[in-house]
Amino acid sequence: MEGLLFLKSVLIGLSIAAPVGPIGLLCIQRTLGHGARIGFISGLGAAAADACYGAVGAFGIGAITQAFVALATPLALAGALFLAWMGLRMLRAAPPERAARAGDPVRALPAFASVFLLTLSNPLTILSFIAIFATLAGGEALSGPAGLVMVVGVFCGSALWWLALCLGVATVRHRLDAHAIRWIDRTAGAFLLGFAAWQLARVVAS
Repeated sequence: MEGLLFLKSVLIGLSIAAPVGPIGLLCIQRTLGHGARIGFISGLGAAAADACYGAVGAFGIGAITQAFVALATPLALAGALFLAWMGLRMLRAAPPERAARAGDPVRALPAFASVFLLTLSNPLTILSFIAIFATLAGGEALSGPAGLVMVVGVFCGSALWWLALCLGVATVRHRLDAHAIRWIDRTAGAFLLGFAAWQLARVVAS
């Protein structure tokens, strides 16, 4: 029973992580610029945030849910500004002479933390988890081992996607020269600015 629940939770984690968006773009860019290790660590930040939201959905923590809903606009605004800042950094960065270096340990913690905070800044994610977990749990909050299994399954599913993505990108990384990586950085920066503008527009419209 718990094995089946774990597999379902893994699929939930995969389905939420897989759509291409600003987080996927960041992981691809970081894998190309700094290697699969840094790209995967960035993805783990998203997986950890998914697990946090999954815990809220699995255990039915109503107070936290209401807090996130109440803070939806400030969180969305903060996330948009963060995306814009990261996009500008990519656009203005100097050509990466050290792009061939993989896995700079100094960058590991910031890479994880930035993606973790960026994923948490999207309050709509928690609504997705609540809806999905309520369906799996039959509309009741879980407790004990079952809830833990679901949270771990979501983390593993999300992490599996980021691992596959980063390893896939890493296979073509060494075929790209510095000019190509710089072009990719600029393109990724432009897309991040576009995502930021779209999120800001949604905040203004709401």
